[in-house]
Amino acid sequence: MPDSARTSERPLPPASADEPVMAAVGTGELARTVPGDHAPGPDGGRSAPSKIDMHHHYCAPEWREWAEHHGLIEPRQLPPWTRLDTAAAVRFMDGAGIATAVLKPMLPARYRSSAQLREAVNITLQSMIEVVNSHPGRFAFYTPLFLDDPDASSWAVRRGLGQLGAVGVNVTANYGGVYLGDPSYDRLFGELNDCSAVVDTHPHNLPGGPPGAATVPGIPNFMCDFLLDTTRAAVNMISRRTLDRFPDISVILPHAGGFLPYIATRMQALGRFCDPPIDPGGVRDHLGRFYYDTAGPMAPAATLLAHVPADRVLFGTDWPAAPADTVTELAFPALDADPAFTPEQLQGIYRGNALRLIPQLATV
Repeated sequence: MPDSARTSERPLPPASADEPVMAAVGTGELARTVPGDHAPGPDGGRSAPSKIDMHHHYCAPEWREWAEHHGLIEPRQLPPWTRLDTAAAVRFMDGAGIATAVLKPMLPARYRSSAQLREAVNITLQSMIEVVNSHPGRFAFYTPLFLDDPDASSWAVRRGLGQLGAVGVNVTANYGGVYLGDPSYDRLFGELNDCSAVVDTHPHNLPGGPPGAATVPGIPNFMCDFLLDTTRAAVNMISRRTLDRFPDISVILPHAGGFLPYIATRMQALGRFCDPPIDPGGVRDHLGRFYYDTAGPMAPAATLLAHVPADRVLFGTDWPAAPADTVTELAFPALDADPAFTPEQLQGIYRGNALRLIPQLATV
């Protein structure tokens, strides 16, 4: 979301440098903003904006200009929604009854060195800080990590969480086919554990295919492959007991955990064939320790709630990758009408659960 109204630049500590990497987050189509009344709340009535959107994509205009200048992207190949500005975001949020959105940064390029990657992250962080400062109370942000570059990721943790006020970090489910939970990420997860970080995850294309190509012709990868990507990462973290080894991190799985809730019984029955094996008794324990967002729209919640307490469910829109009418005309009504949730649980999903997870959101 390019910001059409810039505030004076807040000085940032200097960035540093070093080696090669690649990353991408999010997909979608042009969003149609919905001005006007606020969306209905769980009680069916109109209300002032109060929801907290934990899944709100952001592509910094400064990053796009910089990446194009360095020959890292072809702008026409980016989804049209990456050109939407912050004014469009605020109109969408006001129309949807969203008080605060947490920005999930998108930096899809193949970087030539760690130094170039750090510059890209720094530009994106600066842009998000300007959005936060120019719209008090409306936005918070995650700092992006690229786990296939451990030194750059460690730097980004110190910079984003330690210096600049990020409320968590954003990672993809896999990097070059190496999924979350892999021991090669342990050093970084140890650092995240030391600062009790919120680790927000996002899927992308499955490894092994041509970049950007549909795995099944005619079926966009975000339809099925993204859900499998999240599921693979979650199962790998369960198998590697990531949440036991790093108990102070909080991991958010998008899109209601992909297929994870639907294969819980299968994991209990067949997890012994994984390497390391999955203890049947540990499956329910681990499912209950992840957080899950509602971006999608998500499927009816009964299967999820068979394994997960409702206070682990967080509201997310996937805007602007998900068009505004998908959010307001499909996702909201489905969530409000889902018989698996009580009105009190919906209030928690829309706001209270996020505040318990990230208390800073009450004072951004």
